[in-house]
Amino acid sequence: MVEFTRRKLIASSAAAAIGTGAVGLAGAEEYPEEHDTLEAPHVKGNIDRFSTTALGAEVTGPFVFETGELLYSLQGPRNDNIEPFDTGGVGVFDDFQFTFNGANDEFDELEAPRTDREEKQVLSAAGEYRLLVQTGDEINGGTERFGHPQTPDGTELVEICEDEYEGIGEQADMNFFVSTNEEGTEGYLFTNNEIRPGGITRTPLYRDEDGYWQADLENAMELENTEPFRDIGGTKTNCYGDLSPWETPLSAEEEYGHPRVNGLATVSDIVDQGSGVGLRGGSEFWNRPNILEVEASLQEIFGDETAYPMGLHNNRNTEKLAYHLGVDPVDIDDGEDTPRPIGDEKFPNRYRYGKIVEVTEPTAEVPTPVKHHVFGRAAWECPEVLPDERTVYLASDGGAKGIYKFVAEEPIPEYDTRMDVRGTLYAMKATEIGEGPVAETDLEIEWLELGTASNAEIESWIADYDDVTQVDYLETHAETDWEDDLETALAEADEEVAINGNRDYITDEEIVEWAAQYEERGPDGVDEELRRVPFLETRAAAKEIGASVEFNKAEGIDSHDEAEPGDFIYFGISSLGGSMADEHGDIRFDEVQSGVLYRAELQDDYDVSRLEPVVVGPNGSDSKSVLNQSLINVDNVMVMDDGRVLLCEDKSPFGRERTYRNDALWVYEPPTSLSVDSVAVSHGGTGTADLTLSSVPDGLAGGRVTVSLEHAEVAEITGASYHDAIELTAGPTISDDGSSVEFQFADLENAIESGSMDVTLASLELEGTGTGTTDITVDIHALDDDDGNAIDSRSHTGVVVTGPPAVGGPGSGRNPTDPDGDGKFEDVNGNGRLDYDDVVLLFDHIEDESVTLNADAYDFNENGRIDYNDITELYDEI
Repeated sequence: MVEFTRRKLIASSAAAAIGTGAVGLAGAEEYPEEHDTLEAPHVKGNIDRFSTTALGAEVTGPFVFETGELLYSLQGPRNDNIEPFDTGGVGVFDDFQFTFNGANDEFDELEAPRTDREEKQVLSAAGEYRLLVQTGDEINGGTERFGHPQTPDGTELVEICEDEYEGIGEQADMNFFVSTNEEGTEGYLFTNNEIRPGGITRTPLYRDEDGYWQADLENAMELENTEPFRDIGGTKTNCYGDLSPWETPLSAEEEYGHPRVNGLATVSDIVDQGSGVGLRGGSEFWNRPNILEVEASLQEIFGDETAYPMGLHNNRNTEKLAYHLGVDPVDIDDGEDTPRPIGDEKFPNRYRYGKIVEVTEPTAEVPTPVKHHVFGRAAWECPEVLPDERTVYLASDGGAKGIYKFVAEEPIPEYDTRMDVRGTLYAMKATEIGEGPVAETDLEIEWLELGTASNAEIESWIADYDDVTQVDYLETHAETDWEDDLETALAEADEEVAINGNRDYITDEEIVEWAAQYEERGPDGVDEELRRVPFLETRAAAKEIGASVEFNKAEGIDSHDEAEPGDFIYFGISSLGGSMADEHGDIRFDEVQSGVLYRAELQDDYDVSRLEPVVVGPNGSDSKSVLNQSLINVDNVMVMDDGRVLLCEDKSPFGRERTYRNDALWVYEPPTSLSVDSVAVSHGGTGTADLTLSSVPDGLAGGRVTVSLEHAEVAEITGASYHDAIELTAGPTISDDGSSVEFQFADLENAIESGSMDVTLASLELEGTGTGTTDITVDIHALDDDDGNAIDSRSHTGVVVTGPPAVGGPGSGRNPTDPDGDGKFEDVNGNGRLDYDDVVLLFDHIEDESVTLNADAYDFNENGRIDYNDITELYDEI
């Protein structure tokens, strides 16, 4: 007897519908708006709350071990919370593991806290949060404390500074684990501390005999207190980071104090008006003694004409950074700050901060830090190094900031030393596509090249400013001798810097001249002495060339560790407001106070060209019931290996808007992706493209899908087949002109199991019929899971590239190829490589139709036509 289970019934219904175009009557619906407003909130997929942290604390530094255990930092909790949640630290969830099956079925969503007691502790949907290490814990044999920087003689900075410096070590952020054995049961945890000077703690972790993670505090150490870290100037405000593909931690210095101009103003604006009053950023006052007095000083000098220098407050404690590096304390008198200037040349160089710090040799007795100057200088929240080991995406936190990309000329680990790493830095220019609400508006991305250099070159440029001290601020900019009248000298220097800029560092004139030469000659044509500008003054340079330096709180970037072209990378914008929501610049959205999570599809070269909103937060005007169930102010972002995304909150502006006051950790389950491969075929040749589902958390009963070619004159579909696992099919039905094929199928025997990943449904055979490119689009009519529900899915386009025919006409030889994948067919004779014979063949047939009718393939000088200079350009590539 046949057992008619629910699955069999669904499959039978699907089978009966084949041929009628009605497979899976539930169909694939458009994803409904989660709430009433179009602008916010909105989710493409599903999010579930996994944990809420204790009152006052952010959720930071999420990390998932290979075995599925979750760890995060308890950053800045209130001191009246229930012990031990009244002190910051790092904790792990015991007795819970993610299963990496693409679905949030390992846990039932956590209910929101309802009582004062629940708000004052860490809650979780599964497992129990246990702190491994906390602020102030004795480490390193009792010689140090967790999260506490020291002077070179071992004195803790909290002992020689003002009261507001207390609380140091409460700002634990990034966590990444580097294993030291094959089983992954022992290793080192690297934790950032978001303080000034910055801190990075290395804590040995191991599994005990019961399988629980434990911390070996006796052998933990504060890396910032070691000589190798002081040799690079120490670190500052270490926020989130990344674990490189070669297993080294990358710590991001969130140097909010780096802006030299306020808001969306440019250095050109200052030069044009002949004064920087009201436009100067906090960085220009870097070496001013007791820098926080600048605001009052400028108001006294200029009155209401001035404005608060952007990032000024984040340059406080510069003296403490100096003491950390070995400068003798000079500005503390009976516990009070004084403006007595530091003249010691160990005073910190402003161009050494706002960097990505790689901890190389992470398991050595004392690791070696390297600052990647080639990545630029900003308020970095996080980097994301892609698996090609060359491409790095970077987000700068705060208002009116940029998003950047660096591409190394060679894989970074292959350089002899990290100082040899060389590549090109780019700034993002974003344009809204259409004028719809935020949830329906993608961003088109263009990358503007800023410059090319190596770490070693930039290090030599930075060293030019190593001897600048606080004394120089006065002696360069004041007429009065500061030793005779310090108060008058400070006022004179403040006035001069506000008007004409800080002459101790890169000047306004140098930046404007760099931009003028950039426009006239391109980024590689600027004078040698100006090449430093985009690497040392990254934000100011990006503004001058029209990049979109108006992102507001870009705080998270991540993709999964083995991401390939076609996979997604996620960008978190914590609060879509400020310069993103005004009437200036490229981006003019309606405000989404609580932020947006974007994703972008990685292209063949790990580039991205379009950002798609997938989670849009609410606004304060939304109801508490909406706010309770919505992601608010996304901060750190971590993509797990199964494609789900951990989303951390830092919702301080919304602290009283929900019925509960805590930040939360959410798990985002993206919609299933149905994608088709991209393929390159020769003229008249064939290739195969697979149709693949990224995941089927609840199985696959059946579906109906159409795949189409946008330009049938470039390629056509000549054949198609189903995956062997699919039992019942109709077709495939290929259109007469080969431009489309329809698939109808049902999985009767449950061959495709729930939780399967990367499921190949079918394959297409394509033939190149012309020269050029055409999109391959996927239209999902229906996809049903094993319970008869429509699978929430999104389709992704592939591309067919058809190369030109053989040069010299049919029968004259092999079809040309594109060896480096840049769209130009350097291998003219089709032997698989670029050589001198290719130059000769192109020279002999430069006027043949096989060349002239395929200009895009052979226009090597990119002037829009075929000419003899193309032959020269090809020869130069040999």
